[in-house]
This record gives sequence, C-alpha cells and structure tokens, in this order.
Amino acid sequence: MDQFRPTGFRILPPVVKNLLIINGLFFLATMALSSRIDLANYLGLHYPVSPWFKPHQFVTYMFMHGGFGHIFFNMFALWMFGNALENVWGPKRFLIYYMVTGIGAGLLHLVVMYFQISGLEAQLSPEMVMQIREKGNSILMEGKNYADPAWGKLNLLYNTTTVGASGAVFGILLGFGMLFPNALIYLYFAIPIKAKYFVIGYGALELFFGFQNNPGDNIAHFAHLGGMLFGFLLIRLWKKRRIH
Repeated sequence: MDQFRPTGFRILPPVVKNLLIINGLFFLATMALSSRIDLANYLGLHYPVSPWFKPHQFVTYMFMHGGFGHIFFNMFALWMFGNALENVWGPKRFLIYYMVTGIGAGLLHLVVMYFQISGLEAQLSPEMVMQIREKGNSILMEGKNYADPAWGKLNLLYNTTTVGASGAVFGILLGFGMLFPNALIYLYFAIPIKAKYFVIGYGALELFFGFQNNPGDNIAHFAHLGGMLFGFLLIRLWKKRRIH
C-alpha cells in the first residue's frame, strides 16, 4: 500500500489549522500574562542544569515564541509548506512528523550545548562554574553579564531559554524539499528557486552560522538542523518500510 498517496487537497488541513490556533493561543497567553508570569520559564526549553528545566519542555517549547515576527514567520512557513505535506501524508502522519522533528530539534540543540558547555567548564575551576550556575541567571535578569568572555558565554548557555516552532518548521521545509524537489519557491516573492536547492542552501547556512559558536545571536541554529536531520531520518524510515 502506498503510504504517500494524496488524501485530497485542502487549503487549511486540520492539523496545520489546529497547530496555528494552538501557537496563536500560547502567544496571546504569553502577552496577556507577561506582567504577572513569564510563561517561557515554565514552557520554554532550558538546559538540564537550570532549576527551570522540566522534561515536558521538549514539547511545550515548540508552542512558545519570542515576539510577533518570530511567530508570524514560523506560522507562515508552517502553513505554506505544511499544508502540502499534510495533504499528501494525511493528518496522523503529518502530526507524528511535526512532533518528532520538533522534539528532535530540541534534543540536538541540547547535545550541541553540552559539548559547548563542557569545553567552557574545562577552562574554569569548579568554584567558578558553581558561582555561574548559582548567580548567573539573576545577573542576566538585571540586564548584565560577566565581563570575562568565557564566564559570559557559559552564563548565556546555562540560562538562555529556547522557544519556537522553528525546529519543526525546518523539518517541514526538509520534507517539502524531499517530496517536491522541483517545486519552485520564490525568494522575496520574486526570485524562483527549486525546493531542493533552497533546502540545501538553507541547511548549509544554518550549519555555517551554527559553527560560529555565538550564543548571543539568539538563534538556535543546531535546533533548526536537528529538525531537518530528524525529518530526513523519519522520511527515509517511512520509505524503507513502504518498499519492504
């Protein structure tokens, strides 16, 4: 049985529609409660040494966003590319894909952070590391950071919260490129480029910026790559099962 047969085209299929709604509700709740509670501390993804870390954040971080521009472009991409995938795969398979790529993005992001943090911790004494863990977050809350570059970078890695659907969205972009490699995507609504080249180029840029190793740029590049990696592996698994 061909598991990739079309299920009927819809402009706004059910999973994409509900994901848009849920993300919108989380964003509105974040704005409405901002003066009383910082939902990102509870629902955004933290590094495991943080006192704010909880396992459920691997799921909930995908529904949190840092601003209107962040959620707008993520949701636009979710609708633009996700509706094609859901129309081909159906709601169940698309939802599985979305969740796997989003969770996988968070996992790879933390793995990369672990290696970055381990390298910085090796340069410092245990006492210095403990001081950063205990006091670093309160210093950032005051709009400050340590003057020493290693201390400052380690503090950002410990205490920066990861939010956004970008990992899952990059997984969707990868899936679109694999299923529709020759479909044209218009950069800036004017420059046509085939989806397969767009995906390769975007992935290469994320890899380049990820290795710049600058936690202060506020973009989780390896989370984006994690979404693409887990998306690629899942599609290959599905295709292998279909063949056999």
